[in-house]
Amino acid sequence: MPPGSSRSVTPLDDDDYPAYTMGRAAEMLGATPAFLRTLGEHRLITPLRSEGGHRRYSRYQLRIAGRARELVDQGTPIEAACRIIILEDQLEEAQRINEQLRAQDRQQPTTSA
Repeated sequence: MPPGSSRSVTPLDDDDYPAYTMGRAAEMLGATPAFLRTLGEHRLITPLRSEGGHRRYSRYQLRIAGRARELVDQGTPIEAACRIIILEDQLEEAQRINEQLRAQDRQQPTTSA
């Protein structure tokens, strides 16, 4: 790639690209397709569908499913594992927003009365 040119993003670079079939995703996680379907039923992950209607998973979704698998393997019921992961995600987002707001406050000049 010539210097100064912008790098194009390919599907292989995209964490959200639905690259994995259900069978391959389950194999990578050491889980069953039924486990992945259950995560979908609990709305933890929503795989995209191929033109033929088959579920396709992204790397990001596999990381989430992997976290669910860890919790379930530790004895957490799957419903609770899904809720925990959703709450963890919401907390992370709230912390990110708080940090942005703090950074904005630090950048604003103070006025004295």
